[in-house]
Amino acid sequence: MSRYEKYFSFDISEDSSLFEFVSVGPKGEIKIVVQFTPTKTKHVFNLGFGNLQNDGTIDDHIVNDNKDRDKILATVAEIVFYFLSQYPNLTIGFTGSTENRTRLYRMAITLNYSELEQSFIIMGLTDSGAIEIFHQKKSYKAFFVKLKQP
Repeated sequence: MSRYEKYFSFDISEDSSLFEFVSVGPKGEIKIVVQFTPTKTKHVFNLGFGNLQNDGTIDDHIVNDNKDRDKILATVAEIVFYFLSQYPNLTIGFTGSTENRTRLYRMAITLNYSELEQSFIIMGLTDSGAIEIFHQKKSYKAFFVKLKQP
């Protein structure tokens, strides 16, 4: 998603499973956390991101309205690329915390598909529970990405 501005200043945990950056906009500075956590499926990690709360939890339901949505999504995509570059045998799964967010992610993937598919294999989870190669005109319950091997 090179056509979008990104945040390039982030804190990264030692194992690259946790990233923090600051969203800057009309609502001020908001700390965003991107976290990769293992799932029960071998080699599949969950991607979660949202606002860092005072108690250390991540709120992935909040609407920031900081006028930098595309910049945040482009930054998250860059972080996914970085993480998978560190762990090229893993697959990242993600879905929205709401149906609207899942639809937003599908639209973002669709709008940037030609660029994303150069680096990633992109898959979608269908309503029937099947995982298939992403089709731009199809709705999915979740998404999976893995790095294309050279």
